[in-house]
Amino acid sequence: MTTKNSPLRVAVIGGGSWGTALANVLAGNSHDTVLWVHDTELVDEINQRHMNPLFLPGIPLCPALVCTENLTHALSGRDLVLMVTPVQVMRGVLDRARGLIDPDAVIVNASKGIELESLKTVSQICAEFFGERFLERYVALSGPTFAREVAQGLPSLIVAASRVESCARKVQTAFSNPTFRAYTNSDVIGVELGGAVKNVIAIAAGICDGLGFGHNARAALITRGLAEMNRLGLAMGAQAATFAGLAGMGDLVLTCTGDLSRNRTVGFKLGQGMRLKDILAEMRMVAEGVKTAESVFQLSRKLGVEMPIVEKAYQILHEDKPAKQAVTELMARALKAEG
Repeated sequence: MTTKNSPLRVAVIGGGSWGTALANVLAGNSHDTVLWVHDTELVDEINQRHMNPLFLPGIPLCPALVCTENLTHALSGRDLVLMVTPVQVMRGVLDRARGLIDPDAVIVNASKGIELESLKTVSQICAEFFGERFLERYVALSGPTFAREVAQGLPSLIVAASRVESCARKVQTAFSNPTFRAYTNSDVIGVELGGAVKNVIAIAAGICDGLGFGHNARAALITRGLAEMNRLGLAMGAQAATFAGLAGMGDLVLTCTGDLSRNRTVGFKLGQGMRLKDILAEMRMVAEGVKTAESVFQLSRKLGVEMPIVEKAYQILHEDKPAKQAVTELMARALKAEG
């Protein structure tokens, strides 16, 4: 059951499909919500027509949602700051925002990935900017959620993870409504890693489908991908149970099988023989898994964690390894016990 409380003042930083969908949920829940975007024309579309034609075409937005391109205006006096910019540019946005965020604001990250430059998750980047104590008011938001379905009001579930239960509950309450249900969790790093690694596995699953390898291969890839996610998580101090939940298995299954998945689409087209640069040129939205494949691969090597599916995805994406050769090499690995 959703608990009612006083409306919050919320800033959502990033007006892509996911940022807009989340801002729409918050505004629809009667929170004073401001969405920050770069594009002046998009600001006008959202404020005047209550639509985001670039990223959520055809979906009406809550009339109470306000959009701005002024970052100072967006962040001024906000109780909750929701970061939804691509992880690879998050550092630059945080650098601009850190002097503008209220010292008592709860910071929520809904972007999924690992920074290539530093091999850090967003919570680790934030700790670098704001200090370790900042993590007492940091929440990671992740789960099996396509932005379009959330914006359409279709039933969806998500996880809010924080070291501090009151912060997780604050975010849980802010988002929850009859069609959008949030659970709490204390495993911040596990929730972050689940959201990052699943995008890489989804590219691999798309390649598998693009090659026409069938349902058996896809199911096996998802299952072994989950094992890789779990190994990396345990090496970084995450809890195994997290990867069996919404932010792990739930998000992995959705992204590996759903037609709305940008990462699966990239993989599918690679499997059909398209070149990566041509695939990305066709896309308006960011497929985080392309760069995350490299950061997760480098992180696995740094930590000595075996992640063969991630390794092959990295080689296909960044070393031009033929997809069929990568699959052959995976299947020819030394036989072993499952684990």
